[in-house]
Amino acid sequence: MSTSTTERVALVVGGSGGIGRAVAERLAADGLAVAVHYAGNPARADEVASAITEAGGRAITVGGDVADENAMAAAFDIVEAAFGGVDVVVNTAGIMILGPIATFDLDDLDRMHRTNIRGTFVIAQLAARRVREGGAVVNFSTSVSRLQFPTYGPYVASKAAVEGITLVLARELRGRNITVNTVAPGPTATPLFLDGKDEATVDQLAKAPPLERLGRPEDAAETVSFLAGPARWVNGQTLFSNGGIA
Repeated sequence: MSTSTTERVALVVGGSGGIGRAVAERLAADGLAVAVHYAGNPARADEVASAITEAGGRAITVGGDVADENAMAAAFDIVEAAFGGVDVVVNTAGIMILGPIATFDLDDLDRMHRTNIRGTFVIAQLAARRVREGGAVVNFSTSVSRLQFPTYGPYVASKAAVEGITLVLARELRGRNITVNTVAPGPTATPLFLDGKDEATVDQLAKAPPLERLGRPEDAAETVSFLAGPARWVNGQTLFSNGGIA
């Protein structure tokens, strides 16, 4: 399958579930051809791609370890061969392991940072080389960097690095009309966030924002849609999409 190179094309890294799926479906609804990336579950990615095509959009799936530069370069190759190029790269891939800094397992720290930091760096590096003029790169951080919840220290450390990569890359791409921004969702009703939390904790977090609910994946996707499309004067920023919780 190939298309005209004038069609806008998005690669959604981590696009097989949670926020990533909502982003992939929103960008497809916005008229972009979408590549849905997965790390270990091709069936879920196929489900997302099928939902997009059934709704009249265009989608393929690509796999690979986000922290493996060769695997991800091959994924970019597949997207370019299928759709003619890449205009938007959204990296939603991430893992969250919680625990107090004093007792946190350093193997868990390395594992989380491999995905969240090295993975973001690999995608940013490839995006810097491959995204066409006029494109957009969107990374993902977290509003917990402001909320400062106990046990989130190792995770926040990884996401602070994501914000730093974004700030520098936006300036390194001077002259190419490519924006680079970060979305920092607040508590969002995804399996990643809800895992291990009791009902009372979830209820407390849902009441914390002035809008008195948890975020939905679609809320983050709406912010990505803005950054990937009309927001051409927003660059090198972290947008906190959290209902006013922080």
